[in-house]
Amino acid sequence: MRHAQAKTSGSDTGTKPASLERAGLDYELIELFFFAYRDFTSDPDVILEKRGFGRAHHRVLHFVDREPGMTVADLLETLKITKQSLARVLKQLIDGGYIHQVAGPEDRRQRMLYTTHEGKALAKALAEPQSKRIADALAKLGPEGRDTVRRFLASMKTGSV
Repeated sequence: MRHAQAKTSGSDTGTKPASLERAGLDYELIELFFFAYRDFTSDPDVILEKRGFGRAHHRVLHFVDREPGMTVADLLETLKITKQSLARVLKQLIDGGYIHQVAGPEDRRQRMLYTTHEGKALAKALAEPQSKRIADALAKLGPEGRDTVRRFLASMKTGSV
């Protein structure tokens, strides 16, 4: 299998960088995103697979752990998915003892979500290798790197551009 390399012929040859060779499309950064995402998710994927879970479980667990008491409606809005898409994943996390739900204080139909002790431990185990990968990459960028990357990623979110 061919491993794509970032090509940069630049001002030294008087030609456009390879990333801009085709109709202004930045293939170099697109490929770097693909590879970064693949590597960023690889460690958690191994941990999740041992439990029969996937990336959808990871996303749900991450956001519930980060915002204890979030409602199912809030989670649906955060993830931009349908109730049907969430139902199976959430049921597996609840049945597995990673998340528990509590009826809302004013509206008993409202379901508030919390990670259990096991859920917190799993969320931490999934975040640790990702956090280390981020820290290692940021260390190479210098003191302003984190803020620049944060602003860049925030601007990539839908509706932020």
